[in-house]
Order: sequence, then C-alpha cells, then structure tokens
Amino acid sequence: MTDVINLASDNVAGAAPEILAAIASAAGGRQPSYGGDELTARLQERLSEVFERRVAVFPVPTGTAANALALATFTPPWGAVVCHREAHVAVDECGAPEFYTHGAKLLLADGAHGKLTPQAVAAAVPEWRGDVHRSQPAMLSLSQATESGTTYSPAEVGALAEVARGHGLAVHMDGSRFANALAGQMGAGQGCSPAELTWKAGIDVLSFGGTKNGCVMAEAVIFFDPDKAADFAFRRKRAGHLLSKMRFVSAQLEAYLADGLWLRLARNANDRARQLAEGLQALPGVELLHPVEANEVFVRLPVALAEGLAREGVVAAHWEGEIWRFVGAFDTDAATIETVLQRARRCVAAAV
Repeated sequence: MTDVINLASDNVAGAAPEILAAIASAAGGRQPSYGGDELTARLQERLSEVFERRVAVFPVPTGTAANALALATFTPPWGAVVCHREAHVAVDECGAPEFYTHGAKLLLADGAHGKLTPQAVAAAVPEWRGDVHRSQPAMLSLSQATESGTTYSPAEVGALAEVARGHGLAVHMDGSRFANALAGQMGAGQGCSPAELTWKAGIDVLSFGGTKNGCVMAEAVIFFDPDKAADFAFRRKRAGHLLSKMRFVSAQLEAYLADGLWLRLARNANDRARQLAEGLQALPGVELLHPVEANEVFVRLPVALAEGLAREGVVAAHWEGEIWRFVGAFDTDAATIETVLQRARRCVAAAV
C-alpha cells in the first residue's frame, strides 16, 4: 500500500519535540493561574528582547482569537477594517472579526499574489469620515505571509503603514506564518529583523503565530505600545480565551523562541516548499501561480496529474478548478518531497 503524504497544510503536522518537552516540563509543580505564572512573565521579557522594545504580550490558543480580538481593540462597532480580498480575516474566520468588533465592516481590496499596494489601500478607504450614515475606517490588516504564500518586505510594510497613517488607520499584522515570512525575507537577503518587519515599519499590533510551525496551540497578540493594550485583557477574558493554565501556552512559545528554534523550523518548511516548486515546475503542464516566498506552493495542475497524485497517496488542498496548494511544514524532510516528485513524474509518464 502506498504511503500517504499529506501536504495540504502545515496544520496537519504534529509538534516539534522541543515544544512537547516544554509542555511536559511545565506540568510539574504549582504555578499561579490565568497568566500569573513565571513562564508567562518570562515570555513577556523574551518577546520584548526579540522585538527590541517593551511590548505587551497576551497568549491565546488560536489564530482566529488573536486576529479578531486584535482588530476589535482598535475598531469600534461602527468602524471598518481594510484588508486584502483573500485575507484570512475576510475569508476563513467565520465572521469572527465582525463578531468581536460587534459589527465592524471589512473593506476588501485587491492585489496581485495576495499582496496589497499603497494605491489599493488608498482606493479602499472611503472619503466619508465623519458621515454618521457610514462605517468609519479604523484599521488596516496585513497578512504576513499572505494567503498566496508571498511576503512583504520591511519597505513594503512601511509604505502601506504610511498610507494607513495618512488616513488615520491603525495597522494590524496577521502573523500566523510570521516565522516563515521573516525567514523568507532573511533568506532573500533583506537583512530584516522581527523589529524591522513590524513596529519599525509601522505595525501597531501583531498576531504572532506558533501553531503552524511546530507548536500545539500557541499564538500571542503583541502590542508594540503597551498603552494601547489597556483593555485587551478584558476582551480576552470576555471572549473565553483567558486560559486558567496559561503556562502551557507560554511554555510552548518560550521554547519556540529559544536558540532560534522558530526560525530553524520555518526555514526548513520554506526550503521544502521551494524544493517542491522547482520539481513541479519541471513537469509538463504545471504552472506556478505565485512566487514561493514562504512555505506555500500554489500550482495549476493538469487534471490527469492531479488525479494521479491522489491515487499515489499525495494529498494537497484543492483551491478551485485546476489550482492546488501544497505546504511545507516544520518537519517535512527533503526525502519526502523527492518521493512526491518521483510519484508526480511517474504519473506524467503513465499519461503519455
């Protein structure tokens, strides 16, 4: 029987051994509840070091909670959030941003390869500020990496934030794959740091993801100006995301950041995505749809090849029509990708 290789998402992967060891270590002894533990205090200090300034950190178990609550902090019920038409907050969160803002509107903008441009953001912001009959623009949300697997450079983030500031908007970054985006930018010779990719470029609040990159369920909302987080603790509690045993989330994130683990895991996922993209592109009829700048590969596959891969036990995410997504994970190895490519070549040969 052919072994199944599931590359549909990085969410299908398990957990890094270092993360599991941290959870086990946190299980011993007694610690104050609801974030009063020493691990959560250490995490606050560690993330302040990583981002080169004092930050306010709020661990949460899901990316949806991180995004929706972050947006709600800056957006009133009568407000509006500008985002890409394909952004996760617009497409994949079941109305959570609208729910937690108590009714704010999402203003959808277009952009090639999942990326917004300053022109698109400016065009999406309506000229009706102060009109009591209309939702009031309050925030810009950027996905890093994007839903197309592309990334923004620090300069691109800065240009978008500048436009947002000109319209009086705060800026949020959905960083569910922030490590992959940062590793990708570093690998592209951008020389960027976590600080340069966020607050130094104008980001107010970051949804910092770990779950897709080796954690079990560990995300955090990071405010780069702690004064702007004054009511977030109450929002998190009211939303049901204040965990009584928060140390188990904080322990994961602390281990995730230790000795550069988060970037090593992300680099591996990115490398495997590039390896797969290069191999698939060499096959007849395969079209790469977006630059591979993080750990996602979007391709148009001939129907025969897609069906053949399914028979061969290769699982990808079907987007629409002939478009498929493959995702490298923190634990995907080069041999696995080569096996996928061998099966793909076999399918092509059989169809000739």
